[in-house]
Amino acid sequence: MAARISKDDFEEKVLKSPIPVIVDFYSDSCVACKMLAPVLGGIEDDYEDRISVYKVNTNFEQELAGEYGIMSNPTLILFKNGEALDRKIGTQTADVLKAWVEDNL
Repeated sequence: MAARISKDDFEEKVLKSPIPVIVDFYSDSCVACKMLAPVLGGIEDDYEDRISVYKVNTNFEQELAGEYGIMSNPTLILFKNGEALDRKIGTQTADVLKAWVEDNL
């Protein structure tokens, strides 16, 4: 399961990561976020050591969510070499996420 991070460790875990990172901007009350969680867990397992997955709770990290223009949950942002490359908004299927990851590895 993806580890939860905050603005305090975002730079170290995401922006300075040597491998691509998917950040899941979510909220505990979001039904779509709960549906997406096992799909992201599968991605994390399938791409172990090639991609990291972290979660940012937008209720507690409003400043960080604002910095990345998060308007709805869930929003996934793929970071590579410290830059936000692409985003997906809403629930995604495993096939869509796998293709997205493959395109950005």
